[in-house]
Amino acid sequence: MLPAYIPDELCTTLGIEADRDLNPDAPEACLDALNADLQDDHVSAAGLEPEQLDELQQVVADARADGIDLKVVVIDQNPWMDTALRDVATEVGINHPDATVLVLSPSFAGTYSTTYDRVTLEAGEDYAKAVPGNPAAATQAFVDQLQAPQFPWTGLTIALVILVALAMAATRALQVRARRTAPPSTPESTPAP
Repeated sequence: MLPAYIPDELCTTLGIEADRDLNPDAPEACLDALNADLQDDHVSAAGLEPEQLDELQQVVADARADGIDLKVVVIDQNPWMDTALRDVATEVGINHPDATVLVLSPSFAGTYSTTYDRVTLEAGEDYAKAVPGNPAAATQAFVDQLQAPQFPWTGLTIALVILVALAMAATRALQVRARRTAPPSTPESTPAP
């Protein structure tokens, strides 16, 4: 597994010195503080106003009541690359293996889950990013996507494979039948000299 990039913005949001020259253990300290913060209400959102935090906690509680073990991390600034949020989500997921993790910044989202496939998670990320500045609404959009009915691609694939196999068998049967019913071929007569 590649080492995760833990963005300085996470440390700053959690109130930990992010300068790695001054604090070389910053990434580990940030992750420890983050996991401790997630223990009580499954939310880490240090920079939110109390009303926003209450709304976000309610969305997470509702998702948990619906059977989604959701953890949400809100970072108050965008990291320089959006993939850092997936690294944070993965690190949280390692400590909470059955959880679905959503990490939000003002413009980005990152996810991790062993329950949902990557396509579903990325679709949920897209919906979450469409609601910038409102972590509760972004999280609700993400949860709604997780709960949306998914197209049964496996069933479609199986049906298509069966149809192709039947078409091949029918084509072969027609070839065999055509050979049996064809008149016997006679050698062409060559004209006499």
